[in-house]
Amino acid sequence: MAVAAVAFPTEVRAATSEVSIRWITNAIDARKVVVEIHGLESKTLDPVRSKKSDADRQRLLSVFAGQGSIQADLNAPPMLGTYRVSDGILRFESRFPLERGVTYRAVLRTKGLLDGRSESTLSSTFVLPGEARSPSTKVEAIFPSADVLPENLLKFYVHFSAPMSRGHIYEHIQLLNAAGHPVELPFLEIDEELWDQQMTRLTLFIDPGRIKRGVKPLEEVGPALEEGKTFILVIDSAWHDATGSPLVAKFEKSFRVGPQDRTPPDPAMWKIQAPTAGTSDSLVVEFNESLDHALAQRMIRVVNAEGHLIEGRTTLEDQERRWKFEPAADWKAGPKNLVVQTTIEDLAGNNIGKPFEVDLFENVQRRLPSEAVKLPFEIR
Repeated sequence: MAVAAVAFPTEVRAATSEVSIRWITNAIDARKVVVEIHGLESKTLDPVRSKKSDADRQRLLSVFAGQGSIQADLNAPPMLGTYRVSDGILRFESRFPLERGVTYRAVLRTKGLLDGRSESTLSSTFVLPGEARSPSTKVEAIFPSADVLPENLLKFYVHFSAPMSRGHIYEHIQLLNAAGHPVELPFLEIDEELWDQQMTRLTLFIDPGRIKRGVKPLEEVGPALEEGKTFILVIDSAWHDATGSPLVAKFEKSFRVGPQDRTPPDPAMWKIQAPTAGTSDSLVVEFNESLDHALAQRMIRVVNAEGHLIEGRTTLEDQERRWKFEPAADWKAGPKNLVVQTTIEDLAGNNIGKPFEVDLFENVQRRLPSEAVKLPFEIR
């Protein structure tokens, strides 16, 4: 660990002159920064230890992404993170890594903590410097990979070659119509961005209000996608990766919109091509439609007659219509089962036995016979 900055505001009275705010950077990942408050007496931290609400802790110590001035910062929502007290030091660690080039401000309000009377505010700013490096991160793929997508498409997956930065993602993503004009608010914009743990895959939902029938956004604004028309999903090259560098280049995915899909996936229509015993040839399953890229890799498993998992590697081909399983060891003769979780989805979000809209708009209650379906096959 290395101390990155220390602030001693001039307005602090002599009785609090030893209290300081310190920004501690991680030696391995400089974007992971801890704010420490030093110099508070142990007894003054007892109320902090006992408080259970983050709102209470934020009234004592708040950290903001800078808005340009302390007044503007204090009007912005504080950053989310973890508070803890250890060895007489109050520490705050942001839930998300800091972004390079952004000014951050820590504000400590000491009313009643030090002598029960004084009211003082300590403020310290910190900037994580940018790194001069050539762009190297790119968009590797966007799924679904099909050229024709249903009008009620539920989501896209954007895959990057390296970890990306969090925040302001919707400033770098556009859905354009054939004339090059942006579609109005096509995505479900949420504060909790849907990244995988490696920050290399972003899940991007089409606003469900533009998909589900009988709701105001669909009736008033219309669908985000329209059958028979062509659209382009654009990823802006100005989007920064985790190192603060922009993407190598802009990425575009052009596709045509087909009819709506409100029919649940039916495993009975899948075709299984079983390999030969004693080989490590791939097991191949041909779907009758494209399935969700991430879920199809996670929610289909191969087990033996006793129900034990067979280890191996899964890939998807042919616009997510072909599932291939390469075993870790040669196949053994005998009966096997393909186990499919019923929560697997097609491109419109339909599950096995349950259309995407059924609960909210058709008032139909369905009970699935189990949480998974089994498709038997034989290795000979």
